[in-house]
Amino acid sequence: MPPDRPRNATGDSFFAWEGDTLIVNILGKPAASKDAIGKVKGTQLKVSVTAAPKNGRATDHMLRFLAPLFGVNVADIEVVFGQENVNKQLRIKSPKKLPAVFGHLP
Repeated sequence: MPPDRPRNATGDSFFAWEGDTLIVNILGKPAASKDAIGKVKGTQLKVSVTAAPKNGRATDHMLRFLAPLFGVNVADIEVVFGQENVNKQLRIKSPKKLPAVFGHLP
């Protein structure tokens, strides 16, 4: 039985749209010197956060960092998989803006 949301929902890109929801593949870098959106690496967007990778805290910190960059509340970002892993997929509901690496809203 196929999963509801396949891991390759973004195909050859690091992101894809599903209606008004943005799906983003993330390569996390916890315990970094600063919070930052990095470069695209293959089908993942590198995102560095200062939080330590303990009990999902780095991912929680990442969501708080990313939410204002997309113009959404933290509650509008769902971690599809990877809460305690550097490889993760996020679903961002109705982003109001996009960081430059994404280009423009459709």
